[in-house]
Amino acid sequence: MVKIAAFAMILATVVACDRDETLRSYGASDKTWRLTELDGQPFDQTATITFSQKDRIVGQGPCNSYTANMSVPYPWFKAEALISTKMACPALTDETRFFNALGQATISEVLADTMILSNTDGLKMVFTASD
Repeated sequence: MVKIAAFAMILATVVACDRDETLRSYGASDKTWRLTELDGQPFDQTATITFSQKDRIVGQGPCNSYTANMSVPYPWFKAEALISTKMACPALTDETRFFNALGQATISEVLADTMILSNTDGLKMVFTASD
């Protein structure tokens, strides 16, 4: 009986470790999120983020596509090791603002078709689901 209990505990631990506790599992998956507001101002360029794979985010900035790791549990947010293509375009300043904000975001919230990424310093990024 002790062996069965020990096996059940190990199995529960393995299952719990494999469970996705990120923003993806709390309403962000299967949607493409478009940035509509950055720090209280409309964001007129196109910038997106998706959570299609566990521990991974991908998206499109105003000029370049990007990818990053993201494995912190909800409601936390952390875009780690963000890499992007390196094409220039007229909206490169807006893209830099977007990437910098994404790198500073630490808190996430999903409310139906609205997602907010923020931090305790006053950053606020508002996204709308475009699917």
